[in-house]
Amino acid sequence: MPDKIVDRNALFTPAEAAELLRVAPVTVRSWAQKGWLNAEVTAGGHRRFSTSALIGFAAERGLTLHWSGRHKSRVLIVEDDVQLASYLYELLGDEQSNLEVESVHNGFEAGLQMMVFKPDVVLLDLMMPGLDGFAVCERIKQDPVTRSVRVIAMTGFPTSENLSRIKKLGAETCLSKPFSTEELFDALNLHDAVAEL
Repeated sequence: MPDKIVDRNALFTPAEAAELLRVAPVTVRSWAQKGWLNAEVTAGGHRRFSTSALIGFAAERGLTLHWSGRHKSRVLIVEDDVQLASYLYELLGDEQSNLEVESVHNGFEAGLQMMVFKPDVVLLDLMMPGLDGFAVCERIKQDPVTRSVRVIAMTGFPTSENLSRIKKLGAETCLSKPFSTEELFDALNLHDAVAEL
């Protein structure tokens, strides 16, 4: 149980809360601004989140809190461009990183890997033949078993329509190809996991 692992009186910064919830710090701040996640405010005006607030929020929304700092985040790359998928696999799956990485090249394989690999994050291409990224994201977010998995979309066609549509389906953000390593790490909130790269 979480109360055996962490101090009930502990307070977490937005970045620390984001790490526990496996989301980006901007997402935690957004939840706090909307009043969904209770925050205490320091004398300096900074938000802090109590252990009980995080436990309650996670329970209400069916999210998992990752208390162990030794957890290896699992990233599933779904990209039909084999060369790009291979590059991302090598970049994120480097021996020095704290990540487990798998890659598939179409939406159908993604569905299978969601059940087998059980990723924390899906790096999802939008424009794929057959089952495209929109359909994959929708399935992930509609399934009670996978709805808490983070989805970071990526596309070479960053139209306002595509960006709006994928975010409505549940993706946190959508990276425009080509994107920098820094943009990728920012979106994935994985700076600590890949600090040695």
